[in-house]
Amino acid sequence: MNDSVRENEALARSLNDPARRAEYAKPFDTYRPGLIARFLGGMMIGVGNCIYGKEPSYAKCKAIEVMARVPYQSWEMAVYTLLTVLYTNEHRAMQLANTNAFSRLAQDNETMHVVVISQIVARDKSGGFIRHTLLPFLISFKYFVTVYILYLLSPRAALELNYLFESHAYAQYSTLLEQEGEKLRHRPVTSAYLKFYGRDVTNEYELFELIRNDELIHRNRSIRELRTYATTR
Repeated sequence: MNDSVRENEALARSLNDPARRAEYAKPFDTYRPGLIARFLGGMMIGVGNCIYGKEPSYAKCKAIEVMARVPYQSWEMAVYTLLTVLYTNEHRAMQLANTNAFSRLAQDNETMHVVVISQIVARDKSGGFIRHTLLPFLISFKYFVTVYILYLLSPRAALELNYLFESHAYAQYSTLLEQEGEKLRHRPVTSAYLKFYGRDVTNEYELFELIRNDELIHRNRSIRELRTYATTR
């Protein structure tokens, strides 16, 4: 486990405390994204709710995680594209490099989510191929291209779109824990990939609790990156 992952794990675990989590979330709870992000985010979340339902489930969580990785991959490609023309602007290059460091950490984190949740879905046979494998893949491809172009044209809109999607993911996991908490506490988790990543949990409640916290961290960090961008232009 590298230092960045270790720091993220410590923060995620600290957010299990409700008071600490509320304090951490508060500065960004009332953030209002711009029109472009609200339009794209509302459309994407609406389509997801139509396909998978409004209430959280294992299969819906898998679909969310397949798509949650996408922006960070798109940002990384967009950053390298921008650096080919902006490398003489040191302040902008530093901001881009900082965002790229965040995107790599978030990619690894979201990959861990989707690998472990996919195992749970496969175990419970709760996801069909077309709805829960093919459709998320196709939607993710379109999402990847959209976010890549969006970041090139407006990093603000790209970061705000991610804020909205991560807010949705955070709300879904919060609801799942509230509705299914007792059942989740009695379901053990065994995953070689989880140990490979550096996360230790004993049951599904602990797993989804930390995933919920991860999404909150990603939500907040998206706006922090935006504010860093605003001060280094």
